Amino acid sequence: MNLILDLQNASSVSAPPSLADFERWVGAALHGRRDEAEVSIRLVDEDEGAQLNAQYRQKDYATNVLSFPADLPPELGLPLLGDLVICAGVVQREAIEQGKPEIAHWAHMVIHGTLHLIGYDHIDDADAEVMEGLEIGILETLEFPNPYLAN
Repeated sequence: MNLILDLQNASSVSAPPSLADFERWVGAALHGRRDEAEVSIRLVDEDEGAQLNAQYRQKDYATNVLSFPADLPPELGLPLLGDLVICAGVVQREAIEQGKPEIAHWAHMVIHGTLHLIGYDHIDDADAEVMEGLEIGILETLEFPNPYLAN
């Protein structure tokens, strides 16, 4: 897979995952689905996350991951998939609250967001089942546990 990943750390988190981690997780989500891709990931604090969530989803809080798919005409043939905005503080807090290893939750959020960039969603139960099944399988290939099992 030919992946170009732009990682921007605008968060105050002291030890985010490495660029190699993000590349591995995005690559795993795209494996067999795309041959090449360009993705930007921006790590933010809760104030920026809340502002973006309010602006684009009309939700008044910071969420774990926001996906902004590129809306390009297919005839351009560009591999640009879009942008992910990940709220580092929310990811860290959720990992603790859910009793999960933080690195596993980071991987899950990146995979979840990447699947959104290529058209998967979880608006209805059938779509959620498909998307969750993909996430579980991708995470398993990376030797992470099923994120939907209660701990």
